[in-house]
Amino acid sequence: MSKKLIAGCVTAIAVCALILPRFMNKQPFAEAVADPVVEVTQPEIRDISLTTGLVGKVEPEDVVYVYPKAPGEVTQVNIKAGEIVEEGQLLCVVDTKQVESAKSSMDSAQLSLKQAQEELSRQSILYASGGISQQAYQQYQDNVTAAQISYNNAKVNYDNQVSYSQITAPISGIIEVCNIEVYDQISQSNLICVISGQGAKIVSFSVTERIKNYLHEGDNIVVEKDSEPYAGQVTEVSFMADSNTGLFKIKARLDENIDESRLPTGSMVKLYVTSERVLDALTIPVDSVYYDGGFPYVYTYDSETSSLHKIQVEVGLYDSDWIEVKSGLDQNTDVLTTWSSELYEGTIVRIKGRT
Repeated sequence: MSKKLIAGCVTAIAVCALILPRFMNKQPFAEAVADPVVEVTQPEIRDISLTTGLVGKVEPEDVVYVYPKAPGEVTQVNIKAGEIVEEGQLLCVVDTKQVESAKSSMDSAQLSLKQAQEELSRQSILYASGGISQQAYQQYQDNVTAAQISYNNAKVNYDNQVSYSQITAPISGIIEVCNIEVYDQISQSNLICVISGQGAKIVSFSVTERIKNYLHEGDNIVVEKDSEPYAGQVTEVSFMADSNTGLFKIKARLDENIDESRLPTGSMVKLYVTSERVLDALTIPVDSVYYDGGFPYVYTYDSETSSLHKIQVEVGLYDSDWIEVKSGLDQNTDVLTTWSSELYEGTIVRIKGRT
């Protein structure tokens, strides 16, 4: 046998030794790809509300602006801003130039009344003994009545002048503003001070007509000052727009136990109110909705074929978690909540947690 023939046989045997095991091996060249595993949920009925951030101003629930009732010179001031006063406490004294005159008139009327009463007493003895007629005695009685009326009027005028001169606190509370000093000349148009009651705080703010329609007495709001939240409740909703701004004024009452130093009168706060709301809406997770050419759609799961179907839907209001579905789904539909680039119409999938 020639050397070339022997070399060829050896080469053929080597090639067969490499190739035959591959054809005889029963293992496949590649493993089958498993069906994607997805998660689904069914639509639920719930309410969706959207909130809008606004700016409000803190005011006392009870506030009184004190003005003088008569002009004069301030002779005594007993208050300053930041002080707490009690109802009836003397705030200041104003020399109205009328107190002394009213006092003289009252004293004169009192003297006339005393004289009329003494004269009536003397005439009563004469009348009892028949010394004067009934008509004459009636005249002395009328004189006493007239003197009593004059004295009462003079007394009322004097008391008024004293009250005009000695200005007292109409309510208990804190002096927010004090605008007078001794020797000031003031009139009825000069503000003396502002007193805020020690009750609850009020937050006033303005909204557009659209937001106003979602607000009602008793609605809860959240007020925020220096990143600290406070609960409030709407107490007043105006139905007339401000002629200058076109906005509607709203008032909300805060908790009475709030520290004055945390929410001082006149401070500005953030607050959050409902700007839109839908009740008893059919909802799905907001991440379940995708868009194709601007049109919303979802993937639904068909349990009979274990496949997905692309369904166009009509959506409405949504927040960070849920979106309203107006049409295209019902409560018994399984809606895909996971996303993968492998998913498309007709994809065969397996549901996580199901056999």
